[in-house]
Amino acid sequence: MSIRPWLMDAAGACVAWLVCWLLAHPRNPWQVLDWPNERSLHDRPVPRTGGLAIICGVLVAAFGLSWDATSGGLVTAAAILAVALVSWYDDRKGLSPRLRLAVHGAAAMTVAVAGIRPPVVWLPGVAVTLGDPFTVLVTTLFLVWWINLYNFMDGMDGFAGGMAVFGFGALAMLGYRAHDPAFAGIALMVASAALGFTVANFPPARLFMGDMGATVLGFMAGIMILAGSARGDFPLWAGLAVFSPFLVDATVTLLKRVARGERLTAAHRGHYYQRLVRAGLSHRHTVLGEYGLMVVCSLSAYAGTGASRPVQWAIIAALAILYGVLAALVRWREGHGQICGKDAR
Repeated sequence: MSIRPWLMDAAGACVAWLVCWLLAHPRNPWQVLDWPNERSLHDRPVPRTGGLAIICGVLVAAFGLSWDATSGGLVTAAAILAVALVSWYDDRKGLSPRLRLAVHGAAAMTVAVAGIRPPVVWLPGVAVTLGDPFTVLVTTLFLVWWINLYNFMDGMDGFAGGMAVFGFGALAMLGYRAHDPAFAGIALMVASAALGFTVANFPPARLFMGDMGATVLGFMAGIMILAGSARGDFPLWAGLAVFSPFLVDATVTLLKRVARGERLTAAHRGHYYQRLVRAGLSHRHTVLGEYGLMVVCSLSAYAGTGASRPVQWAIIAALAILYGVLAALVRWREGHGQICGKDAR
């Protein structure tokens, strides 16, 4: 394998780190501060323009690798750029949720129409064929949810950046295993740039990625999961399993809030990782525990890809049981923390 891709990915990570350092500088004119609110786990203002560093790192690596630009690739890049620009403006000035959602929907539909949609949804031993109009609709909703769920989960130092490192790194491994260097190279570029950012974002964070970074990473994660599945690099469930630490937490939390009749645009701290911190676990220990979960999910997806049908279903069932056990442990930790608090008083 040529050493050039590794060198360019390393360059992308270094550029992302350098841009992070510049953005975190107190005299930086582009600096936008994230002030603590009801949803926040931090207690001091922190710059939130780190998403620009991730995008710069990806662009440097992509330029050095000279990826061929197909018409579909250009359309997808334009859609990602539209999401990035709207999120950048939202970070600086603020936009209404409806306008943001409209742009997300338009960008997602553009990608779906451009061809990044699975003609067949593959589960172990099951192939579901969808008609074209329905596939476009499902793909659009899928991508809109990924844009927003990643943004919802970006609420703890080192968390979203680490998910990008492990998640896109795992997709790169799956791509190389499937002898798809183009797919693997793109995934590795994102992972490398995210690594450069995460150095500055690890607890205690000196820089946040902001909506710009979170929405772009979520959009790219959704696109890569669909593209890898459509290219036959891995089954759909494996791509979802890689990012399941975000997918499960965000989806379960949203469904609970809907069931309770809460206003979905209101700030909250109901995600499992937020509940752990509020129950007394430190940011660093929480994020390191989440990293461990990301490793387990990545290895499970890698082991299950290409395995027999019973083995794949067994891995899916094991992950489902694992998340059930972890949810119970979070509830136990909350109760234990409350008991300790009463004893201390």
